Amino acid sequence: MTEEGVVVYWRPLCTYCLKLFLWLPFTRLRHTRVNIWKNPDAAAFVRSVADGNETVPTVTVAGRPMVNPSRKQLLEAVAAYAPHAVSRAE
Repeated sequence: MTEEGVVVYWRPLCTYCLKLFLWLPFTRLRHTRVNIWKNPDAAAFVRSVADGNETVPTVTVAGRPMVNPSRKQLLEAVAAYAPHAVSRAE
């Protein structure tokens, strides 16, 4: 997991995660995915920023956590804190 990029914490069967994953390819946003059901440390992190709940998707942008962010919130955070995470058009 990187403190400088974008990390998406997710779990299987989460419809909100699926919607995010279907939208992300259109943004050219480089990101890392972490399944909280397979990574106990990641699950603990999500609980620590989501009032004790395993609310997903939780996204970190340059280490700044966002619980279930809107598309607009995510893109604004990337523009402000991790613009290098967006792939340039070739």
